[in-house]
Amino acid sequence: MSARQKLNRRHFLQTTGAATAAGYFAGTSSLGNAQESPNERPVFATIGLRNQGWTITNKSFKYADFAAMADVDANVLGDNVAKAKEQQGKAPEGYADYRKVLERKDIDAVMIAAPDHWHTKISVEAMLAGKDVYCEKPLTLTIDEGKLIEKIVKQTGRVFQVGTMQRTENGKRFLQAIAMIRDGRIGEIQKVTCGIGGATGSPEIPAIDVPKGLDWDMWLGPTPKVPYRALPQMRKGYGGGVPLYTNCHYAWRNWYEYSGGQMNDWGAHHVDIATWALGADQSGPNKITPVSYSLPVEYKDGYPTVSDQYNSPTKFEILANMPGDIPMVVTSEGDNGILFEGTKGRFFVNRGKIVGKPVEDLESNPLPEGAIEQVYGGPVAANHTDNFVQAMRTRKQPISDVWTHNRMLETCHLANISIRLGRELNWDPTKREIVGDDEANSFLSRESRKGYEIDM
Repeated sequence: MSARQKLNRRHFLQTTGAATAAGYFAGTSSLGNAQESPNERPVFATIGLRNQGWTITNKSFKYADFAAMADVDANVLGDNVAKAKEQQGKAPEGYADYRKVLERKDIDAVMIAAPDHWHTKISVEAMLAGKDVYCEKPLTLTIDEGKLIEKIVKQTGRVFQVGTMQRTENGKRFLQAIAMIRDGRIGEIQKVTCGIGGATGSPEIPAIDVPKGLDWDMWLGPTPKVPYRALPQMRKGYGGGVPLYTNCHYAWRNWYEYSGGQMNDWGAHHVDIATWALGADQSGPNKITPVSYSLPVEYKDGYPTVSDQYNSPTKFEILANMPGDIPMVVTSEGDNGILFEGTKGRFFVNRGKIVGKPVEDLESNPLPEGAIEQVYGGPVAANHTDNFVQAMRTRKQPISDVWTHNRMLETCHLANISIRLGRELNWDPTKREIVGDDEANSFLSRESRKGYEIDM
């Protein structure tokens, strides 16, 4: 089947009735923006405030009133409460424990930007407390966590937006890319390459005293109890003001205990768009092959043998066999972005550009009117929060729903498992389990630390 013939996600769901059955399609409303109806402005809270937590909050003041914020670091909490007061004229209540936020009946939705290992617990408990949820990517730490979130979304009927904002923002470049593919501009897709960048290892990082104001036990949450680690050198630039080498703020992305390295960080963005473009967001790969990879520490039986250094891959090339036997390569090499190659040409897209002859040809042969809107499922929202707020009004799932996100993220999770075990994995996308490999299947879930289980 050609890319042009493939149904877009929303049309598929509408025509099959899946949207009605599961509350499951990405909707945009003809209603105006939230700020145009002051009496209808929702009340939000943010849980997890460093970096992306403030970013998603700051672009949401236009659509919602923030009544509460929560963070386990008192310094981060205080700084962000002060910034929020400056933005909206009233300070939100600050909490060290996110559960206090969920107890409040006046809060309609929570925005979650805590580290990845907290996403599922907070998301599930928030939905059970009657809150709609906007949660940063990657949504989960394991594949089974994704299945649980899907179950609770369906059970509660809550609206849930995942923070893969490339579906809405970045000048609509990624939407344009998908529209071009669906309009046959590169013919039959032959290969997709997602360049997501590499990472670095670390020196040995000593255990030191926990910084004042940080609740380290709460930060660890569901993960095993370990010492706080950091070296004196400070991080500069984005995410700066914290130790460059640590197992906490910002650098948690480099530890499998708390995240999935680059594969789940940038991979959750570009693999998402590539999967959507391939029409594979209801299925996924059937095989994952670790072509090459470098781990910064020695591994045994899929687990790092040392506990004082970063342990996620620094370099990698993963081959995912997608539906129609289309190869998707996920690599640490080359430009950050997505290269689509077809029988009639190829083009490259990232957050700053979309280039290639098929793009140049648009000047004399533009896409049909409404092609981008057809991909999105309606008028493209002003930003990802706008789409979320519109979905809260219509009670339809937003553009980055949990089902399609999890299908995409399964590719990233499986890639990490294949690297950790050093072997090819056969995946059953219907049963959502690894075929004939009990050891690999043991990585589909993780046990929560006692006292930090999900409160169901």
